Amino acid sequence: MRKNLKEARQRAGLTQQQMADKLGISLRYYQNIETGDRTGDFTLWDMLEDITGIHQRILRELS
Repeated sequence: MRKNLKEARQRAGLTQQQMADKLGISLRYYQNIETGDRTGDFTLWDMLEDITGIHQRILRELS
C-alpha cells in the first residue's frame, strides 16, 4: 500500500476516479498503483507530483 499517495490524494480532495481521470488512466490502473500492485511509469509519477505537490520519491514509498 502506498499510504503517502493515498493520503496526498485525499488531502487534494480527489477520489480515486478523479485522480485516474486527471492522469488519463483507468480507475483500476490507478487503484493498482495506489495499492502497490503496479509501479506506473515516470510520466505518471511526474504528474502525481505536480497534482499533489509532494515529491514522487515520497509518493512511491510502500508501507
